[in-house]
Amino acid sequence: MASPGDKKASEKTPVLLMSIVRKLLSSSDVIQREEEKKKLEKSYHESDRRLDNMVTDHLTDLTSIIQSFSKISSRISTSQEKIRAIKDNLQSCKNLLHCKRDELRKLWIEGVENKTIFAMLDDVEKVKDVSEKLRGHMERKQYLSCTELIVSSLSVLENNLSDVAALKETKDELYVKREELYELLIDELNRQIYVKSTSSVVKGFQRQGSLRQSQNQAKVSYLRLALKNSAQFSEGLAAEEEALRSLMSADLAAISKPQQVVEDQNLDPDGNPLDFLAILVQSLALLKRLPDAAESLRTRIKPGLLAIVQRASQQVADSAYMEGEDLGQVQQPQFLLELLELIFKQFRIVAQVHAVILANIQRIKNHMSSLGDFSLYDSSEVWNAIQSVLQLLLSDYLDIRNSAGSQPLQTASLDDTNVDIAAYFLKKRPARLKKFPLFRFDSSSHAISMNSYLREQRQEYYGSGDILNGRDNVDGAPGKILYVCRLCASNITVIYIPLQNFLCEIETAMKVQPGSLALQVFLKEFVRDIYLGQVQSNIENNIYMSTKGTFDAKQLADSHTQREMGVHKPLLHHTVIVARSLQDLCDLMSDLPDYAEQFLNMICKILQDYLVVCNSAYQAFVTPNSDEKRVISANWVKDDDINRFLRSLPNWQNLKEESQEVSMSEEDLRAMNFKESSILTSNLSSGESLIPQSEIIGDVSQLRTLGNLCESTEWFSLRILNFASSLKSHGPIYILSPPERAATSQGKALKDFSVSDNTVQTLQSLAQHFQDLSELCLMVLHLEVRVHCFHHLLQISQYHAEYHGVIDKMEPDENVTRLNKDLCSIEEIMQQNVIPKKFKYIFEGLGHLVSTILINSSQFLKRINENGIKKMCRNIFAVQQCLTNITANRESDLDHARQYYELLYQSTDEILKSIVDRGRQFTEQEYTILINLKHRSECGTEDNLTRQLRKLSTILSQYGGST
Repeated sequence: MASPGDKKASEKTPVLLMSIVRKLLSSSDVIQREEEKKKLEKSYHESDRRLDNMVTDHLTDLTSIIQSFSKISSRISTSQEKIRAIKDNLQSCKNLLHCKRDELRKLWIEGVENKTIFAMLDDVEKVKDVSEKLRGHMERKQYLSCTELIVSSLSVLENNLSDVAALKETKDELYVKREELYELLIDELNRQIYVKSTSSVVKGFQRQGSLRQSQNQAKVSYLRLALKNSAQFSEGLAAEEEALRSLMSADLAAISKPQQVVEDQNLDPDGNPLDFLAILVQSLALLKRLPDAAESLRTRIKPGLLAIVQRASQQVADSAYMEGEDLGQVQQPQFLLELLELIFKQFRIVAQVHAVILANIQRIKNHMSSLGDFSLYDSSEVWNAIQSVLQLLLSDYLDIRNSAGSQPLQTASLDDTNVDIAAYFLKKRPARLKKFPLFRFDSSSHAISMNSYLREQRQEYYGSGDILNGRDNVDGAPGKILYVCRLCASNITVIYIPLQNFLCEIETAMKVQPGSLALQVFLKEFVRDIYLGQVQSNIENNIYMSTKGTFDAKQLADSHTQREMGVHKPLLHHTVIVARSLQDLCDLMSDLPDYAEQFLNMICKILQDYLVVCNSAYQAFVTPNSDEKRVISANWVKDDDINRFLRSLPNWQNLKEESQEVSMSEEDLRAMNFKESSILTSNLSSGESLIPQSEIIGDVSQLRTLGNLCESTEWFSLRILNFASSLKSHGPIYILSPPERAATSQGKALKDFSVSDNTVQTLQSLAQHFQDLSELCLMVLHLEVRVHCFHHLLQISQYHAEYHGVIDKMEPDENVTRLNKDLCSIEEIMQQNVIPKKFKYIFEGLGHLVSTILINSSQFLKRINENGIKKMCRNIFAVQQCLTNITANRESDLDHARQYYELLYQSTDEILKSIVDRGRQFTEQEYTILINLKHRSECGTEDNLTRQLRKLSTILSQYGGST
């Protein structure tokens, strides 16, 4: 290539020559022409020199170019000669062919025919090998390759080889193969949906939450443990779980987009379920059977789900049996919960696989117009089928058929005020127990093999049903399902919350309004129309059976129940039964939170009825006769003034203190006893109106039962208050605290349930009514002991000869003896049936009251001598000794009464002188009664009595201090 300088020089050369020519033509001077000539020659010499230099510099290149040019020139010449020869030959051939045109056309046609025959023979050869290739593809589950092979082979047979009669049998065989392939693809799709996709869940199933499993760890099958611990099993399970995760997290929108489906023949088809499902759907599309496949999948949804239920039931039953569950205990609802959890996991996977298949079908439908327009099922149909299968399953396990049949026809609501629980305590004829045979030998193990024996054992334990149709395959053939627990309506308590959570997932998937699902309506109708009434009936029957149909207030809870409840004193048996029944309702409030309000209304109704029952029992105790006249102690408690006065005393305040009671000084204690004795004595102190036997509770067993009622209602009141507090704080709700219940019954928090303040106040009010009844019983016991003292001691004044007789009898008065016996009996039963604080309240201050009664009763004695004084002192000592044994105190107040009667040993003047010397020890009224008794005993004159009383008044005004 020339350089830029050479290019410019070549451009200037013509211009320079033209300039020289013009100068030579225009110049007339020879010299000038010579000069121009010399310049030109010089330039030529310079050019020659430069040219020589350039030739010298580029001699090698120039030589190479010349040689190359020579070769090319020779080749061109040779080629021209050859072309001329070919042209001549072609012209010669043309002339020859023109002469034999018909013969050549015949040969060309024969060649085309031979080529076609060879192609047909190749097609026949390929068709002949189709069966073997199909077998190999099917064994390796290469369904897309198999489909393409069948479609292409049938296309050849229907087009190129359609007129070959010898291939008709082969064509018919391929038609059959195509139908078999279609069925195989459908079966494989169903296997992927209902078996393969859920295999990791089934293999990874481990029963949890069973208390009996933890108690029987030594009975777990070693074969199952070895299988779980094997490396191969673990690796396979891990691979299946990874495949399941990819399936559950699949992007359905991405699957619906156009994409190329390619089958990798070097990989396991089951290793990637997403690709395998796409291949299956693509294969059905190539067969042009996708509409039929969609309809077939729709019709097999329910049988496939039923097959899952059957297999899950079998596995839960076998798992329980292999792990050594006790076949004698048939009520195991946690097995049903495990079954449902296993079914829920598989149903979620089934719904997701259907969604993936529908996405693939939709992709092909949108981009393959040759398939035409056809209808697809959607995910809602899958979820509806799941609800239908669950409804069938629950109908059996909840025993709806028998529950609905045995449910009494009643329209009363749960909080109907006409329903009276007290009616169940009436005495009724006991039901006759049905007799069952102890032994049966019609299924002896001698007649069957060991495997059949074990199978029948499981069958006998779990039962079997035939409402669910399904087998391990999903062809919808009839089958039976093993029941994993007893059929009972109470199974709803275990499964309700997990079932509701699963139904919420269905609502989200179907995008429907909450509570509008068919299964939700089914559950609502079951609970509302069947289960709630059954719960009420069961509670009433439980109370009736536990009390044998009668309200026996004397029947106490046994020692085991007493320890279980954590109490130290006996409780009434029916109180414990009612508390346990209420606890069952509390558990139902947690298990069925949507119906917590109905159960709460039932609790309030039972509490109201039981309060009426307890009040009626109390009225029966305090009204022993049919004339509806209460005993004196009950009348006193009913009196507002006495009731208010007793509650104002310090001993009552100490009783209400939950912490350690406040100790009182001796002066405060004496002042309190004095107030109480004064009030009671002012109500009963007349010897003309003694207390009849009918106005006291003479039966000690009734006092014992009254003490039991006191303890039971107070304990019951605390349980109700705890329940009301737990409702208000939204914490775990319970009537019986966890130590008072079985280990399997723990308090549960009630979420999303707001309790109105009126309901809490109603419960607190009922608790207060039970507490008031307990306090009422305690006050009656407190006053009844004192009325007994009045009843026995006031009769002393009726036997005047006993205290003015000649013979000095050494025994105490028989009324005192009866009183002591009465007090000892009451002390024995109270010691056993009430807590120490209440026991102390019942007997505390009794010595002061007895002292006051004995001192005041002296005014009704007509006369008394030294023997009578001794006898009265013996009475005081006997009572003092009895009370000391009861209260563990000396009861010094009775010393005061003894000192009072010992003053009768002195004369009236000596009594008056003792007041001056030692001060006043008794009240003016008591001194007056004493002087009058002294006067009657000595038969003094009225003037002397008047003088002595006047002198007493003067001395007391001058020397008498406070007593």
